[in-house]
Amino acid sequence: MIYSREVEEMCPVAQGVHHGAAPIPEEAKWIAVKEVKDISGFTHGIGWCAPQQGACKLSLNVKEGIIQEALVETIGCSGMTHSAAMASEILPGLTVMEALNTDLVCDAINTAMRELFLQIVYGRSQSAFSEDGLPVGAGLEDLGKGLRSQVGTMYGTLKKGPRYLEMAEGYVTGIALDEDNQIIGYQFVSLGKMTDFIKKGDDPTTAWEKAKGQYGRVADAVKIIDPRKE
Repeated sequence: MIYSREVEEMCPVAQGVHHGAAPIPEEAKWIAVKEVKDISGFTHGIGWCAPQQGACKLSLNVKEGIIQEALVETIGCSGMTHSAAMASEILPGLTVMEALNTDLVCDAINTAMRELFLQIVYGRSQSAFSEDGLPVGAGLEDLGKGLRSQVGTMYGTLKKGPRYLEMAEGYVTGIALDEDNQIIGYQFVSLGKMTDFIKKGDDPTTAWEKAKGQYGRVADAVKIIDPRKE
């Protein structure tokens, strides 16, 4: 350690009010974090790339400083999905400090990692007050039974109005309109369920019919349009 002459000539003064790190809530315990291994928690965060053309939702389950589980969900950029595939291999097993300084290829994923790091080290994790935290595997609960991300895709123009394309329930196949051409419901097919039916032996047509559903006052519609063609 090298000190300047000015510092060397100073007389020592005690740091009387320094009492160490303030404790943060971690899995229903108050922990004074001094090292990476002191950090535990499950949390989510959102990141975006520099051109702001895509976004990432990152979920991490950290136990004693080590990432045990990572869920990477991306939207808006085709290359981002491949970066997410790499991130899902890279992140588990790293400390939160290593993950913060790992090139996760994609700006959005790196930004999400930064946001999660801030949440975790400041005691703002989703499991801050959950006794023993959340089990490894909790990240899959965000995806539901079909293990598919919930995505909403809507499009609209001033001239032609709105188009519902994808809802949480699935791929929108029809928009129900009333006599004033206002949306009163929609029809959809759950592509995840359809795929599962086919894997179990159903032919595609049967699987399509079994995976269909609707929401709203579809029965009262004056007409139903295909949002992708009409």
